[in-house]
Amino acid sequence: MDERLLAFQRLLDIMDKVRAGCPWDGAQTIQSLRHLTIEETYELSQAILNEDLDDVKKELGDLMLHLVFYAKIGQEKGAFDIADVLNGICEKMIVRHPHIFGNEKVENADQVEQNWERIKLEREHNRSVLGGVPDGLPSLLKAYRMHQKTAGVGFRWPSADKAWQKVEEEKTELFSELQKPDNQKNIEEEYGDLLFALAAYGNYIGVNPDDALEKTNMKFRKRFGHVEQKAREKGTGVQNLSLDEMIAYWKEAKTLFP
Repeated sequence: MDERLLAFQRLLDIMDKVRAGCPWDGAQTIQSLRHLTIEETYELSQAILNEDLDDVKKELGDLMLHLVFYAKIGQEKGAFDIADVLNGICEKMIVRHPHIFGNEKVENADQVEQNWERIKLEREHNRSVLGGVPDGLPSLLKAYRMHQKTAGVGFRWPSADKAWQKVEEEKTELFSELQKPDNQKNIEEEYGDLLFALAAYGNYIGVNPDDALEKTNMKFRKRFGHVEQKAREKGTGVQNLSLDEMIAYWKEAKTLFP
């Protein structure tokens, strides 16, 4: 038997046993697992950003456990089991890839995305194009995905240059609002428009804005940590450094954490 199938069967058997015999596992519900699954997803995301494949493997295992756990609860409720889950995604992949499992021809990845959205809308007639973007996504990632979804049905700028022009337009509008007194509401609105335009632009240059920003966050944390360490070496807190000192240490940090 395929080693992969044996490993998956082993996980299913372990889930059956802990669900029946462990007080904690036996008490869990779909609702109680939800926040833990979100946490595991973020841990996987961090491992991916760190490019730590050993950690990716571990976090995938944790997430796989959650998927099997949900399927076990669904089976107990008579709603679905793991076979239903797996067969469902298999059927979706076959239907959404007519260029692999059918006779349709595609020339590039953009056409694959467009076909995916078209097929989804054809099979789910009442579904909104943006219906597949969860409300709970982080805002920057949500903006990126919303643009991807609408681009899949043809609502997109014709080129990266045109998309960047939109960024410049929104930047100009923000600067204009900043010149007006007592104008916080409009400033916030234009700032949001600028962020949305930048997030959308990521689709044209192959950059996920959420990934890019998180990598910058990580870099900033390391660099500022160096500034704090230098303050400790002087026997003081970072708040007692002058701005010139902080800038000097920051420049050092930039060479250490490029």
